[in-house]
Amino acid sequence: MTFQTYLEQFEQILNSPNPPAPYDNPDYFNYTKLNWSRMNRWMKKGEILPHVKEKIEAIKKAQEWIVITEPWCGDAAHIVPFIQMMADLNPLIRIDFELRDSEPNRIQDYLTNGGKAIPKLIIRNTNGDRMSPIASATAQDLATWGPRPAECQELYTKMHASQASFEEVKIQLQNWYNEHQGVEIQEEIAALL
Repeated sequence: MTFQTYLEQFEQILNSPNPPAPYDNPDYFNYTKLNWSRMNRWMKKGEILPHVKEKIEAIKKAQEWIVITEPWCGDAAHIVPFIQMMADLNPLIRIDFELRDSEPNRIQDYLTNGGKAIPKLIIRNTNGDRMSPIASATAQDLATWGPRPAECQELYTKMHASQASFEEVKIQLQNWYNEHQGVEIQEEIAALL
């Protein structure tokens, strides 16, 4: 799906009087509501670093970027906007969004330490016409990234090991993303290109 379709699905969840599972759970619904706010904030105020912009604009061969995500994912609210803004810089990059918990269940091929951690970015070549459905079928992975920047992942791993509460983990990760303003996300993805 396109980013616009992803946003529309996000809004449908938030505007539905009877949202589908897991959003019928008030906790998931509230995470999603917060994530909508966070994502829109980054789309308005996030900035792509000049050297990252140059690197993306210099891409000369078509690429397909697949982002596996879900609206309830707190990390995705901070990461997906930067991935989208980066992809928007070069018309040779076609970006597609997939939900982790829906078909085609591609996340099974991109597990992190055995888990379905998201968001996950898969960067592929297109082996020809990027608009052809065959191109996607014959594409080869050039790189994968996710579910979060290395420093943020280290923070998460330490907190998990110390058995920090879910609430404390959420607060610390939120603070990390706010402090770092998308810099590490951009730097790490640019390093893969």
